[in-house]
Amino acid sequence: MQLAERTNNLQHELNRLESLGIHPLTRADSDYPEKYRQRLKDSAPAVLFYAGEKALLGQPGIAVVGSRHLDEAGQECARFVGNACGLSGQVLYSGGAKGVDTLSMESALEARGTAVGVLSDSLTRAVRSRKEALKRGDLCLVTPYSPNAGFSVGAAMGRNRLIYTLADYAIVVASDAETGGTWAGATETLKNGWVPVFVLEHEQMPEGNKLLLQKGALAFPHPFKEPPVKLPEWLKEKAASLPSQPSQPNLF
Repeated sequence: MQLAERTNNLQHELNRLESLGIHPLTRADSDYPEKYRQRLKDSAPAVLFYAGEKALLGQPGIAVVGSRHLDEAGQECARFVGNACGLSGQVLYSGGAKGVDTLSMESALEARGTAVGVLSDSLTRAVRSRKEALKRGDLCLVTPYSPNAGFSVGAAMGRNRLIYTLADYAIVVASDAETGGTWAGATETLKNGWVPVFVLEHEQMPEGNKLLLQKGALAFPHPFKEPPVKLPEWLKEKAASLPSQPSQPNLF
């Protein structure tokens, strides 16, 4: 009796989410992001909830991460990378929060590009504020947590790896030193070699940026001298020039 009641409650909740444009995606589904399977293996989320264009998940793109509180150089970098993604056909991957995430995402969408926001906050609330982009198919919002869950530090820390592992490259705009989600996500990615990590380098950069560069991250210059559309090619060239470039193990 209790099992039947729980099943009915679950179906009722899934129907409610469906009416909001929110759908589940399980690790058993054929269209689950392959990059999660490859990079995270057994620690890949068993269930994701998403809204918008599911096909964007795992498409070629650049992750942009960083603090909510930015200096002028950080703001310019976030906008530049978002714009560059839009102009060059790359998906902009971010966490969907204030600061770096919002600036870069809005710039990508304004450039008629596409974006994916990996959320640690309420998906149902985010869907209401991004209706137009979701309807156009330019945006996908996804979370490994309950779509109704509010923000928590633990959730934010847990989803950081999900931003990096969907992308091909990551750019850290601003990081605290040895603390916070940006630092944790960047150091974990450097350790595991999931993607090449670039860090914004400029005269007034935060202490965390300096330490990440010492740990092997690649420098991302401010201002960037190339046209925005050249960004993917520039990232590829810089990453390939390093002997310590992360690579897939030889299976044969």
